[in-house]
Amino acid sequence: MRTTDLSDAMTHPLDPDRDCPLCPRLVAFRALHRERSPDWHNSPVPTWTGAEPRLLVVGLAPGLRGANRTGRPFTGDYAGDLLYETMIDFGFAQGTYDARPDDGLELVGAAITNAVRCVPPENKPVGAEIRACLPFLTATLTRTESLVAVLALGRIAHDAVMSAYGVRKVSFPFAHAARHEIPGRPVLFDSYHCSRYNTNTGRLTREMFRDVFTLIRAEIDAA
Repeated sequence: MRTTDLSDAMTHPLDPDRDCPLCPRLVAFRALHRERSPDWHNSPVPTWTGAEPRLLVVGLAPGLRGANRTGRPFTGDYAGDLLYETMIDFGFAQGTYDARPDDGLELVGAAITNAVRCVPPENKPVGAEIRACLPFLTATLTRTESLVAVLALGRIAHDAVMSAYGVRKVSFPFAHAARHEIPGRPVLFDSYHCSRYNTNTGRLTREMFRDVFTLIRAEIDAA
């Protein structure tokens, strides 16, 4: 994947338009669900941010009945249950997560986005869709000057961040709980995605996820 150069990143929109036309397959999928569920968000899901975020969480893409329905990242599906519980416990969010965008939950020094902003069929974006959305992620990373750390949930998110950073992925391979220090960039931490599949199969446990946040909290507090 190519990265966006600095001048582009400084002027590129941070989020796609509601009717973003960049990915024909995702546009068609979006249109289908607008017809089926006209009361859902069914649009690119924008980054959700608190004031002066020091942590950016990067997921894969909105879930069909989660963020694609509610319009807020990780809101309305199982992954959000574990993510927001952990963010609250580690001081990156406050309030009560009730799987609704009007539940009153607030981010504290954190932001959440996705490598791909539109819901893909079967939750599987293709390479062209990841590349098309990369400039939005690059702009977000470049212009959020308060960032100290980035958390990539899964390999695709990790690879997208590496591309946005403009570094070779082979030099910084994805691994759960890995810490990647790239000069001039926020430190990147990796975690297996907090999906129901990963937790049900034991690939990711609640304790494993919390261990990653322990590392991130220490990194940010020491900055």
